[in-house]
Amino acid sequence: MLIRLVGLVSIEHEAEPPRHLSSAQAQIAFARLVLERSAGTSRDQLADTLWPQGLPDTWASALRSVVSRVRSFVTSAHQKPGETPLVAQSGRYLLHLPGEALTDVEMAEASVSEARQACREGAHAVALQLASGAVANLRGAFLPAHEGEWVNTTRERIEAVRLSALELSSASAAALGNSHHALRYADEAVRRAPFRESAHRCRMTAHAAAGNRADALRVYQQLRELLSDELGIEPAPSTQTLYLGLLREPDPAREAPRPMAPYGGPAGIDPLLMSAYEPLLPPAA
Repeated sequence: MLIRLVGLVSIEHEAEPPRHLSSAQAQIAFARLVLERSAGTSRDQLADTLWPQGLPDTWASALRSVVSRVRSFVTSAHQKPGETPLVAQSGRYLLHLPGEALTDVEMAEASVSEARQACREGAHAVALQLASGAVANLRGAFLPAHEGEWVNTTRERIEAVRLSALELSSASAAALGNSHHALRYADEAVRRAPFRESAHRCRMTAHAAAGNRADALRVYQQLRELLSDELGIEPAPSTQTLYLGLLREPDPAREAPRPMAPYGGPAGIDPLLMSAYEPLLPPAA
């Protein structure tokens, strides 16, 4: 079972067509119940999520109606009459899903964590597969028509995972010599988070890996102007180190092509370019 919360809210079973949840309020309740299924969600928490601007006079009955829609959505036709995975217990709603049930959000988080480790170990093809898979799983918006503290916090959580996945995809693609995809992922990360320096470092790395040092240096200058004009600060030391290293690099047009490694990219990664990966990787054990 795969539960999609980003984009069109749905449940997918193998060999069965996806089932979609059309009610906007039921989508919100379902998303919170799914992501908090280990501990459950209190009735008050669920109500505050559905009506963040204040509870209506008839909120109790309205909440029961929303929960009933969610219960109908998650109850499988294969279950016995009266049996449901969504139960109320001690003032909390508990959603019991099969052990193999996965959500797109949780899958993406796990993939990003594994991709970081694979990148640190030099398994860039594996890292690219994992990270790009996370990007694909998070295509779309999370409950775009709704606001509120819980929804906004979850949206920020998803966006942080998406940005990490984009950066890891870019870094891994650059290491494999795939400059087109490296730049595409980096450009999307910068577009989504224009003040995020690690995304700009990925753009610099993608250009440098493709032999476009002038473009890499131009990315730094654009970032420096942006940070100065909008925030009154200079780029971080790690970004400046990458820039200074690029300045010292010999002209790539005069260099002989690097030998190809078994995975299809340049044999090894220039230490200069590796500096762009470091903020993306877990600390060494």
